[in-house]
Amino acid sequence: MTDKTNETALYVHIPFCTVKCRYCGFYSEPIANHDSGRLVSAIIREMSQYDLGKAVKTVYIGGGSPSCLPQEQLLRLLRECPTAEEFTIEVNPGQVENKIFSQLLRLGVNRLSIGAQSFNQNELVFLGRGHSVNDIDRTVREAKAAGFENISLDLIFAVPNSTLKSWRHSLKSAVDSDVQHISAYSLTYEKATPLQKAVENGEVIPIDEETDRAMYEMAIDELAKAGFRQYEISNFAKSGFECSHNLVYWANKPYVGIGPAAASYWHGKRSSNIADIKKYIEMIEQGGSAVVESETPNDVEIACETAVLNLRRRNGINLTEFKTHTGFDALELFAGPIKRYKEMGLIENTDGRIFLTRGALPIADSVLCDFAAV
Repeated sequence: MTDKTNETALYVHIPFCTVKCRYCGFYSEPIANHDSGRLVSAIIREMSQYDLGKAVKTVYIGGGSPSCLPQEQLLRLLRECPTAEEFTIEVNPGQVENKIFSQLLRLGVNRLSIGAQSFNQNELVFLGRGHSVNDIDRTVREAKAAGFENISLDLIFAVPNSTLKSWRHSLKSAVDSDVQHISAYSLTYEKATPLQKAVENGEVIPIDEETDRAMYEMAIDELAKAGFRQYEISNFAKSGFECSHNLVYWANKPYVGIGPAAASYWHGKRSSNIADIKKYIEMIEQGGSAVVESETPNDVEIACETAVLNLRRRNGINLTEFKTHTGFDALELFAGPIKRYKEMGLIENTDGRIFLTRGALPIADSVLCDFAAV
């Protein structure tokens, strides 16, 4: 299985956590319940099923929490990954030892994504995070000392009982840590999570929509002042430090997902692996594929997917690139929603681009729905 493009992104899903956070909707299980070494072997074997060659532009090791793997298993996995222009690994503060950072660099990892989530200790406790604010500071400091020059922090806003003041503190602390990239997400209440059940039982009251929106607006403004350009709805970067891996997704280019529950878009097919660690291992060890769902979108579906993904970027849809990529004229294909949202002041069409206005960003999902199908 090969692909002609050199824009392929490789994602490896490590579905382990020490303790699963109460808000997390991603597939993961406690590492203590599984043979992690056996899973790593299966992931390496699945990776070998793809003849990626020099097609890989980016590698991203995510989860779950890759940093909860025993160090020798993590390093073994990294040695088997292809080289890439950008090689990211997610780490959780408090899970990594100082000495591992230099080893990561030697194995080609050149970008860290640190799951900080908040610089307010009470919010970390509420979210069920296993680290402290001091752990975040120490992790960033040690990564820099080892030589990392491309570090991203994840932050969550609209945490119950948080305030604009506490959110401003998290933003300022993230900026003061002198990292190159910050992702800011509103807390979501995923189905079947402990947090969602707590809301249903009346034990937790979500932040109101007005405050949620004000926090998002604050993030845009404060990060802009600090030199972080918003290049996607939830992502902000200093010049030249945009996440190349995610840009492949938003351009709707090919990517390969490895590991339990990982998704791929490869040879025009969208597929997903089984979301079950034990069954995944068995399927791979028997020499088969772990794919349990697969579909081939038609040309119009690809165009719609591309539009929705492109519009997440602040630069939006480049009309020339869209026509080259999909074969469709975006102005014709989406004439209805473009006209409607232009009149509402939520979309602009200038300089050969269609993009969301600042006012559309807080309600982007509702706008993008109208581009998901024609």
